[in-house]
Amino acid sequence: MARMLRSCIQSILKLVNSLLAMVGMAMILYAVWMIRIWQKQMGELPFGGSDHPAPWFIDTFLGLGITLCLITCTGHIAAETANGCCLYMYMLFVFLVVMLEAGVTADVFLNRNWEEDFPDDPTGNLAQFKDFIRSNFGICKWIGLTIVSIQGLSLLSAISLKALGPHQYCDSDDDYAPERALLLRNAVQPPPYVVGDPVYGSKNGTWSIRINDKTNR
Repeated sequence: MARMLRSCIQSILKLVNSLLAMVGMAMILYAVWMIRIWQKQMGELPFGGSDHPAPWFIDTFLGLGITLCLITCTGHIAAETANGCCLYMYMLFVFLVVMLEAGVTADVFLNRNWEEDFPDDPTGNLAQFKDFIRSNFGICKWIGLTIVSIQGLSLLSAISLKALGPHQYCDSDDDYAPERALLLRNAVQPPPYVVGDPVYGSKNGTWSIRINDKTNR
């Protein structure tokens, strides 16, 4: 029963990690698209030395996408091995991401001048992203709630898997008790033997051989 429950939790953890990986890949693709637009406008990549201000919005999106993909890789390893150290690291990373999201969300909703907390975006993508969220607030709200729910489910699955413990590769003796009893019953018993003094040759035979040797001489 515990083995079946562990397998189910591992499958759930792998599934939610796959969904989080899709979110990370979507963020990376969006960042690549913004990099392409920046390159067309400025004639250079937004990395390295440049006379223009750093496009922090593009870098942030790209960094978050890569980080999320790396976290999902850790989650897949933790789900496959059920290792305590990997599970602890995975839970810590997901918790930090959730806290970061909660902090940014609280700042946006509770602070009217939240835009002043961020530096100026030379690309204008932040303003476009903000306008898109405002015009599609209902869809974006459900997408955000879905992502947070997936992250919460991943945390819950990791905690449950850690509580169940690692794999037990050594099966219990009770699982194979009838088979072992049948094998022992059908096993061929070795013949009994008696431990005693070693048996030597007869002394009469030895004396007769010596007498025959003397007569022949």
